[in-house]
Amino acid sequence: MSLIEENIAGSSPEITRIEDGFLVIKFNNEGNDNQRFIREIDSRFIQFHYCLKGGIKFNFNNGRYSLDIKEDDSLLLYNPQRDLPLNIEMSAKSWMLSVLIPIKKFHSLFSQDANHITFLSEENKDKKYYKDGKITPSMAVVLNQLYNYNMHSSMKQLYFKAKCYELLSLYFNRSEDADIEQCPFLVDEDNVAKIKSAKEIVLANMTEPPGLQELANEIGLSLKKLKEGFKQIYGDTVYGFLFNYKMEYARKLLETQELNVNEVGLKVGYSTSSHFIAAFKKKFGTTPKKYVQSLN
Repeated sequence: MSLIEENIAGSSPEITRIEDGFLVIKFNNEGNDNQRFIREIDSRFIQFHYCLKGGIKFNFNNGRYSLDIKEDDSLLLYNPQRDLPLNIEMSAKSWMLSVLIPIKKFHSLFSQDANHITFLSEENKDKKYYKDGKITPSMAVVLNQLYNYNMHSSMKQLYFKAKCYELLSLYFNRSEDADIEQCPFLVDEDNVAKIKSAKEIVLANMTEPPGLQELANEIGLSLKKLKEGFKQIYGDTVYGFLFNYKMEYARKLLETQELNVNEVGLKVGYSTSSHFIAAFKKKFGTTPKKYVQSLN
């Protein structure tokens, strides 16, 4: 698999290497225009793609065929007969998480009685396979924990490996009841929709976010359910999630070098540059100015 990617008019994906050939890639298009990503991936790999927000168009055969994946949809791709490069167009305000794993490694994770996984059978192992489907509530929890990772960097590789294995087990789990037992709050799809709505409200008003009680009232949940549900789905508190989002957004603005530090701070809701600098350093361990200098 080539590690060389082409990204047209946008920031580069964030790649986490779990072990040789086993990768997690975080795609993020927070701009107002579509972004295109191209990445060479050879036939040894099975690909799992999860659209967490917005929409993604997958292009195949040099653009002669395309497949649209919408928010909360997943796509599994595998073709042992030929390389299957990743060629995607991300709509504005879209997020996607991808897991790439060598097929040999993937096979080793399953016992011989996993015959419900179609393409693991002897008769199908050399055939191409793709499957699109919905992201289940329990999978959404794990995906958001991966996407919004906020633990110490020394734990990242171990954490990602554990979460990827959990994600695969949920993806191929035959029992829908197990999904329900794992996260009772998420059985109610109406609650899930309300929590997602809360996230969108907070992000849309990140410079002046509503208070928790005001937010709970707006989405029609109790304060307790808002706090519990948000933590379950996004792996963080409402304001913890917002802080991480604001810092990532600020980092991308700094990378464009079109705004100065004070202007970027104002964009993400800090009225004084000193408060923004302190927040940025807390998140990334360096000041905005030093970060911009490191880019040059």
